[in-house]
Amino acid sequence: MKQRYAVAAADDITEGGRLKVDVAGRSIVLFRVDGAFYALADRCPHQGGPLSEGDQIGELSAARPGEHHYCRRNMIIRCPWHHWEFDIDTGLSRIDPARVKVRRYETSVGGENECGERLVATTFETSREGEIVYVSM
Repeated sequence: MKQRYAVAAADDITEGGRLKVDVAGRSIVLFRVDGAFYALADRCPHQGGPLSEGDQIGELSAARPGEHHYCRRNMIIRCPWHHWEFDIDTGLSRIDPARVKVRRYETSVGGENECGERLVATTFETSREGEIVYVSM
């Protein structure tokens, strides 16, 4: 059975931003993109680079030469060490998705901290009590 951990107040993660947390002895990076929350292991499978320190980018798409557009803003994380790229939604490698991926964790957002659940990790104190982000492992 999966355990659910309260890890941060939703307001602790800005839109398009991320937050590194430690949950049950594992480093995880949380992302907030277009109001949705995603969680990946904070370790590149290549050589263990910290994904939480990488660039968050989008995709460049082209229907034909000379016609291109930028899409999926902030949905790709690039390892800062060797620039391996992973889809934030799936954890799959952009180069070899059939064989290489980053561990992905389910996220959910609950109501206010009604039961006195203690947050496992936050980066700063906040006086506002809002929704809580949970990670299931």
